[in-house]
Amino acid sequence: MYIVQLKFAENRALAPQFMAAHNQWLRKGFDDGVFLLSGTLQPKRGGAIFANGPDRGEIEKRVADDPFVAEGIVTAEIIEVTPGHADARLQFLIP
Repeated sequence: MYIVQLKFAENRALAPQFMAAHNQWLRKGFDDGVFLLSGTLQPKRGGAIFANGPDRGEIEKRVADDPFVAEGIVTAEIIEVTPGHADARLQFLIP
């Protein structure tokens, strides 16, 4: 499991111009079953995504394809988490 932090960067002002493409990228991640949850880092510092993928390389490639990352609107940090305990509703995340 991965937590992807997308923190606003130098080109933050370009966000409105690329928002539709970023949202389309997010939809594809959910449609592909890789993204589990996304949301805003408060107070409006960027975004975060919980992802579940077969390997880090796939997650890194997917994140690099985000228009916000490609345009320098955000910087991405990928944090790998090995789940050990989960609520019953999230048991599918336990390896």
